[in-house]
Amino acid sequence: MNLEELQDNYGNLFEKELLEEIAAVGVYKEIAEGDELIDYGQYIKSMPLLLNGVIKILRQDSDGDELLLYYLERGETCAMTLSCCLGQTKSQIKAISETKSQVVLIPVQKMEEWTSKYRSWRNFVFESYHSRLIEMLEAIDSIAFMKMDERLLKYLQDKVKLTGNTILSNTHQDIAYDLHTSRVVVSRLLKKLENIGKIKLYRNQIEML
Repeated sequence: MNLEELQDNYGNLFEKELLEEIAAVGVYKEIAEGDELIDYGQYIKSMPLLLNGVIKILRQDSDGDELLLYYLERGETCAMTLSCCLGQTKSQIKAISETKSQVVLIPVQKMEEWTSKYRSWRNFVFESYHSRLIEMLEAIDSIAFMKMDERLLKYLQDKVKLTGNTILSNTHQDIAYDLHTSRVVVSRLLKKLENIGKIKLYRNQIEML
C-alpha cells in the first residue's frame, strides 16, 4: 500500500507510525461502479478505509426489500463493518460502490491491537460510530416524518453533493430500490418535481436545477 496516498487521505487523523502500519498490512483494492464490496450474511475479515469514491450502505428487510442507510465518502469507514469485525458476526448490511472507488482493506486482527495502541485510531473508530449513528437517525426521521416527495428531493440533493455533478444517471428503478418504494411512485414524483422546476428529466438522466 502506498504510504503517500494514505497520508493524503488520513495524514490529518493518524500519526506516522500508524500510517506506516496501515501501509504494511493494508490491501489496496479498486472497485468499479456498481460492484459489491460487502453482502448480507458474510463474515467480514477486513475493514475498508475509503481512499476515493462513494459507497452506499443498504439494509434488507424480511421480504428482501432494501433501504439506503447512508453513504461513505473519502476518508471514512463503515461503523457496521467495525461492529461485525469486532464481534465476529455476520454482516447485516450490503455495501455497493456508487462510483468508481479505491479502498484499503485492514485485517480484522489489527482492529483491537490498534484500538489500544493508538489514540488516533480509537478516536477514529468512535467518531465513525457517532457519524454513522447520526446518519441512520436521519434516515429514520426521513421515513417517519417526511413525505415521499420530500424524501426523493433530499435523496437527489444528497447525490449531487456526493458526486459533485448536477446530472444524475440513476434509473427510476435504482431510486425506488434505495427509497424502498415502487418505480411507478418515483416516476410520478419525479414528474411532479420537474413541473415545479426542481429538476429536468432526460432519457436515463436527471438534472438538478
